[in-house]
Amino acid sequence: MDYLKTIVPSQFLAERGSNLVVINPGSANIRIGLARQDAPLNVPHCIARRTTGANQFPKKNVLDQGLNSQVTTAQHMEREKAYDIIASLLKIPFLDEEVTNNAFPRKMGRIDVYPPQTNKKETAFSWTDVYEKTIPSSASEFYFDVTEDPLRNDQNDESSVEKEGHDYRENNSSEPRYRECIFGEEALRISPTEPYCLRRPIRRGHLNISQYYPMQQVLEDLHVIWDWILTEKLHIPLSERTMFSAILVLPETFDNREVKEMLSIVLRDLHFSSAVVHQEGLAAAFGNGMSTACIINLGAQVTSVICVEDGAVLPTTQMTLRYGGEDISRCLLWTQRHHQTWPPVRTDALTKPVDLLMLNRLRESHCSIREGELETVAVVHSYEDGMPPGSHKTRLTALNVPPMGLFYPMLLVPDVYPPPPRTWFKDYDDMLEDTWHTEGFFPSGASAFPMWESYPIFQARPKKEDNIGLAEAITKSILSTGRIDLQRKLFCSMQLIGGVALIDGLIPAMEERVLHAIPPNEAIDTVEVLQSRTNPTFVAWKGGAILGVLDFSRDAWIHREDWIRSGIHIGSGRKYKDSYFLQAQAMCYINS
Repeated sequence: MDYLKTIVPSQFLAERGSNLVVINPGSANIRIGLARQDAPLNVPHCIARRTTGANQFPKKNVLDQGLNSQVTTAQHMEREKAYDIIASLLKIPFLDEEVTNNAFPRKMGRIDVYPPQTNKKETAFSWTDVYEKTIPSSASEFYFDVTEDPLRNDQNDESSVEKEGHDYRENNSSEPRYRECIFGEEALRISPTEPYCLRRPIRRGHLNISQYYPMQQVLEDLHVIWDWILTEKLHIPLSERTMFSAILVLPETFDNREVKEMLSIVLRDLHFSSAVVHQEGLAAAFGNGMSTACIINLGAQVTSVICVEDGAVLPTTQMTLRYGGEDISRCLLWTQRHHQTWPPVRTDALTKPVDLLMLNRLRESHCSIREGELETVAVVHSYEDGMPPGSHKTRLTALNVPPMGLFYPMLLVPDVYPPPPRTWFKDYDDMLEDTWHTEGFFPSGASAFPMWESYPIFQARPKKEDNIGLAEAITKSILSTGRIDLQRKLFCSMQLIGGVALIDGLIPAMEERVLHAIPPNEAIDTVEVLQSRTNPTFVAWKGGAILGVLDFSRDAWIHREDWIRSGIHIGSGRKYKDSYFLQAQAMCYINS
């Protein structure tokens, strides 16, 4: 402990984090990097695989597009009602109200670009070159002889490239050849005319298993994506990974079985020597140097709330909401089309990934929460099949309405982009609890706090909390602790993480909405959102790095040999312990 108090934190991370890889996977992006780094890589969590007419008919640009549904009449009416409620709060005209009939004084705010990075933000995305040019320098890594490893199952011996029937060593033809797999943002910028199908292995906070996307393919895609990042971006080839350990920082939305499958990918397939799992909410608290906080994670497809007390997660406070930044982006498109400000181009966020990229960029640059009419002049790009991107300068209006959908989710219609069906996750061996101590209270064998079981099975109707606003979810989460002293502390220690947390004006709006959501009979009259010490997008990743380097004993770590040969069993003495066992030494570190 004396050593921890004297060493400079950056030096400590550099010394102990050089062989630790922190992996924080999400539905839209994966944050990954060495623990000694200041910030991780932030890579779109997707893969585009080449298709042929024989294996896909009719052609799909996005594997999930068959899961999406059309907006129903009832949903459309609810959306319009939500818009008018928001309009009243923001003092702007109602959805179909003529400006001349506006009963209250108009307040006009104009932003040309926010933040002011005009050139970068208005540049069109270019189509990805889908042809191979040279033999990739990492081709030899794909042909690493995994058969020499006795711990790897025979069924997994073939590399992903070989499975696709692609052999770099036979690429002697002068004719252009399609790339078999394309990753990251390049995968999102492939023209719809090209023979590729985009696959996202995680959707709405869960493995994206469906009738279109079998479990084996989902897990293989996760493996190939992570392997590509490690090899091509972090320059850690397969042959050297046994010298590295992995820290998995996982959202609380994942079920037990999903956690185990990811551990298998990291230990069995990617060849890390050992691994540990930390919860995203807890890691975020440590990333900001806090021991007690209400963590509000505003992701691309999922928003979640969970409370932390004295360095330990309170699993009964978890709330999961099926909407996020991508839903705000889709709402931005709907709003502009309704106001007839969108150019007459075919923009489709569900089947054209490059359109969603553009909408996300417009949302990040221009959406803000403030009173009064908010509009800007921006450049909208059209991406038509096989054509160069087109540019359209247009006036965007009501830019403060879409982010208010966080508080009124009917505006976002998240069911159009539903979560994957839940039919196979039923695993009561909780990776984060001492279940063998609670069997007397739960005769069925279920653990007391199945914190990875937020969605055991999706019902025909969404659970009630799926449809409530974020302010109500935060209030419900904090009040569920049942202790007034802790409740007051949590209401004044709210922390926003995730990319959506960067929306201008969100913090005062959050404080106001949460304060109004607290029942009048509760003796609480103060709420506060604390400023993040680091980029909210990366704070959970950074917290995972801190937890990893502070774990001197590594009692909670799972070794590759143990996991592959026998797994971790209840009562074995090597069951995974949650990272709150590190709280004593971690608190000394972050408070020093």
